[in-house]
Amino acid sequence: MTVSTRKVAIVTGGARGIGRACTHELAKSGYDIAIVDLLQPEMERTKRELEDLGAKVLIFEADVASFARAQEIVAEVHKAFGRIDFLMNNAGKANPIGILDITEEEFDRTIAINLKSCFNYIKPVAPIMMAQEQGGRIVNMSSLNALSGGVTSAVSKHSYAAAKAGILGLTRSLAKEFGSKILINALCPGVIKTELGNSLTKSREPELIKGIAAGRLGSPQDVAQVVKFLATSEPCFLTGQHYVIDGFQWSC
Repeated sequence: MTVSTRKVAIVTGGARGIGRACTHELAKSGYDIAIVDLLQPEMERTKRELEDLGAKVLIFEADVASFARAQEIVAEVHKAFGRIDFLMNNAGKANPIGILDITEEEFDRTIAINLKSCFNYIKPVAPIMMAQEQGGRIVNMSSLNALSGGVTSAVSKHSYAAAKAGILGLTRSLAKEFGSKILINALCPGVIKTELGNSLTKSREPELIKGIAAGRLGSPQDVAQVVKFLATSEPCFLTGQHYVIDGFQWSC
């Protein structure tokens, strides 16, 4: 097994939106990238873009809710590169269905994609990072809804908010388990203009902006800059924390 001279990152949900922007920043910062997503054409596009930036790229079309597939992917990435330095659990699923209408299957699926997927990838990545002299870093994608609860204008209601709140508890707990070997943090973005977000918020954009101190909606690049910092900052004394990226959004 040849060990890459560049650092290596796994990004779930990396084909488009926030994940894609983060892969670009990581590639420019010296990372080779493995992307996990269900959007094959978008993954191929992002792969080409990252290769133009000098990164080696692996892509995996996979459902992040599958623990077995996560184990296989992590093993393949480790075999290919000889190291895994950074994991970004970014894949997620919106669910705006209220408690009176949601089915058990819909609730379980939302939890599986947003919360259990973090466990699915952290579980096999952790022993690899722990064994590395340089350790590793993990960022989990939560949401402002984890703190505020899903409200009327949110892209998702209770099931999404519950999953994203669970990510904060998971992050804090694992920071204690990992200690100095793996630094793990969570992000809580507010309203971000992505392909998915645009379809759900575009008609209400002027109204939403009125409740944001920065006077605009967020962009994937706003999130990517924080991810870049957490992935590359040396030294780094940050773990078990969540970072709100919302331009100070007091109403939503």
